[in-house]
Amino acid sequence: MQASARSDHDSLRRIGTPGMMHTSTLSFRVATLNLEQDHKRWDARRELVIDQLAALQPDVVAFNEICLPLQTGPWLQRKARGRLGRPFALLQQSTVNGSSLVEGEALLTRYPVVETANGDYRTLDMVAQVVRLDIEGRLLDVYVTHLYRSQGDDALRLYQVQQLLAWIETRDDVEARIVCGDFNATLAMPSAQLMASVFRPTQRAPTAFTPLQDTDGTVSHPYWDRFDRCIDYIWVAGSLAVRHSGVCFNTPSATDPTLWPSDHAGVWADLTFS
Repeated sequence: MQASARSDHDSLRRIGTPGMMHTSTLSFRVATLNLEQDHKRWDARRELVIDQLAALQPDVVAFNEICLPLQTGPWLQRKARGRLGRPFALLQQSTVNGSSLVEGEALLTRYPVVETANGDYRTLDMVAQVVRLDIEGRLLDVYVTHLYRSQGDDALRLYQVQQLLAWIETRDDVEARIVCGDFNATLAMPSAQLMASVFRPTQRAPTAFTPLQDTDGTVSHPYWDRFDRCIDYIWVAGSLAVRHSGVCFNTPSATDPTLWPSDHAGVWADLTFS
């Protein structure tokens, strides 16, 4: 399912009753994508990421697995600014220890940034970042994280979710929160069930895994079926309603069906403050 065109999104920006005061609802679009670092023909598929980002027209975009040696984050920021015509700010958080020179989490946002912070799970170098945004006077915390691998024991992901929720609870001075990223767990698993006890997933459509191939024909995650489950999420809590949501970054190259934006599909959501 592709996101609607920008003209549809623009019509959602302010929704209210004509002639009434203080009845409008602010709408904005959020997206998230695991980039698969610089693996599997990144120079070719990064153009698909930008093309589909331009079609999506989000206001806030979260990324897992930005490649730090290639400066993927700044590249995406420059391209997004050029194609979407918006002064996106870039917030990055590297993983820790040995992988801190390899990859990290990132957020692009067109809204003013109030402050940022990061959390260390102290497990396998994984981290979470949070960016506090001012959306026309409404404060919103957006978290970006990536949990333990899809073939791994869910007990470790459960521990990471427990840490994440405990950290979020200490930041209780905002009216709404969003958590974006690759959780490597379906909603039937204990880690995602714990997350769903506090947050609401915007959608449940499959995001893993695309038929992305490398130059030698090697496919990502050969031990899984294609698009067999949802493991990437936009979770929401507080005074937010989900108007529309779906899967994005899920279209291969028009000339090469083995080339996709990433090994994951992404998620998008139109959200409203009421």
